[in-house]
Amino acid sequence: MVHPIAEANESSPFGSLTPDQFYARHSVSHSTHHFTNPRGLKLFTQSWTPLPPVKPTGVICAVHGYSGESSWFVQLTSVHLAKAGFVVCAIDHQGHGFSEGLQLHIPDVNPVVDDCISFFNSFRENHAPSLPSFLYSESLGGAIALLITLRREGAGKPYDGLILNGAMCGISDKYKPPWPLEHFLSLAAAVIPTWRVVPTRGSIPEVSFKVEWKRKLALASPRRSVARPRASTAQELLRICREVQSRFTEVDVPFLIVHGGEDIVCDPECVKDLYLRAASKDKTMKIYPGMWHQLIGEADDDVEVVFGDVVEWLKARAVSRGDA
Repeated sequence: MVHPIAEANESSPFGSLTPDQFYARHSVSHSTHHFTNPRGLKLFTQSWTPLPPVKPTGVICAVHGYSGESSWFVQLTSVHLAKAGFVVCAIDHQGHGFSEGLQLHIPDVNPVVDDCISFFNSFRENHAPSLPSFLYSESLGGAIALLITLRREGAGKPYDGLILNGAMCGISDKYKPPWPLEHFLSLAAAVIPTWRVVPTRGSIPEVSFKVEWKRKLALASPRRSVARPRASTAQELLRICREVQSRFTEVDVPFLIVHGGEDIVCDPECVKDLYLRAASKDKTMKIYPGMWHQLIGEADDDVEVVFGDVVEWLKARAVSRGDA
């Protein structure tokens, strides 16, 4: 089953097709909705469902990363997973994609985790309460997904598995702000929290997507910004990594790690540490030599290997949970 990224071009994830033509070609239905969170922000959500005769075997809740959205590369992967027999839903975090909020501003991740829990629980209850459910996450979304599974109260039905794609369990020293700026973040965040003051060693698309036309496609998204991170957001990203690392031993959900061996955004050594320390009895790690942060941004043959591994892992657990 070929990943839909093969049909995209440097200006559109749908290639030469309209969105409706694209969904029809892949035999999935698509819907969009909004809900207003407790902070008064209208958040964008969407879902993809396989059309008959495919019968869904599970639900997947997709969590995008920092500066990402659910309507570009994550959408292509969601369609891929829907074709494999899963009902897939996704949410744009505050300040990302089509959701309201100051652009790319996450001064505190906990309300974002709350938004995801609220939407995902509602979606699972309303669409397929009897089916096994999984979290699929990318980059910062990996840290958010881990925090979702670590919520012991009010988190809803436990998830049957978690995919960690390029998970942000630690930001690589090759990408962090140069010393000594990192050490002054708390001051900058306190004085002007929304100040886009934090330099990084290259924009995220430049250091994440190996294939040039896919890098251009990332930059073509009208909802993506390559501006410098805001002071309080950068400080929070570093804090999230410390929190997640301190709780590795509490992780007990089945999980699959897929990570590029040459990822210079999210340190692969940190997911190796998660794999070693997690309490999960069912855990798998695949580090792909030579690949970068965005695995969908690799050559087509490598994309098929990675997402073939993802689909195989999901299908095996959907069947075993469904039979339980």
